[in-house]
Amino acid sequence: MQSQGVAELTRLAQEIAGCRRCPRLVQWRERVAHERRAAFAGERYWGRPVPGFGDPAARVVVLGLAPAAHGANRTGRMFTGDRSGEFLFAALFRNGFASAPVSSSREDGLRLRDAWITAAVRCAPPANRPTPAERDACLPWTVRELRLLEDARVLLCLGAFAWAAALRLTVAASGGGEALPRPRPRFAHGAELAGERFTLLGCYHPSQQNTFTGRLTAPMIDAVLRRARALAAGAG
Repeated sequence: MQSQGVAELTRLAQEIAGCRRCPRLVQWRERVAHERRAAFAGERYWGRPVPGFGDPAARVVVLGLAPAAHGANRTGRMFTGDRSGEFLFAALFRNGFASAPVSSSREDGLRLRDAWITAAVRCAPPANRPTPAERDACLPWTVRELRLLEDARVLLCLGAFAWAAALRLTVAASGGGEALPRPRPRFAHGAELAGERFTLLGCYHPSQQNTFTGRLTAPMIDAVLRRARALAAGAG
């Protein structure tokens, strides 16, 4: 990506971090940042919408649900500083998408290779449950992000909420030239949906609920990441 595109991604990140579109989310993220969890009482929380991050030339975009209240809402970087991120970054590292297996802060030196991480909703939601209206209010940010990520070809959707958001994103990013398929494709682990620009690829979310119960295992997410790389390379 040319330096102009990188600068535009930086400007977009600054705009996202200043967003106050959803009153419920603004109130919650700031309340959590003020009250803080005891384990992080000495830290200064980010407490704002969380921009995406990664390789500006990424062909694979990892789309999560929303920042965790004491994870990305604390650190200011998607999936950084929580259990879901521990599982995800370890998998990204094993498969060559990340420079390190652990991400603890924005200053830890971790870099993504051929991958970009973002989320359907940019603010930490109460009970980790954003509403459809909050999802739709956030979509324009990700549409702009995807237009700047010119090499992106695969949307790796972590969970059903991200899958539903990605279906809408593909339509919005095409300027309305691509319609939602009917019947609407259902989310499943390993599900694929090819579109004009993006292929959607489903993966169970790396939440503790899934990883601690064995619903999502390391071999399962590794297989999905290998498939994402193959699709991004046009291997079919």
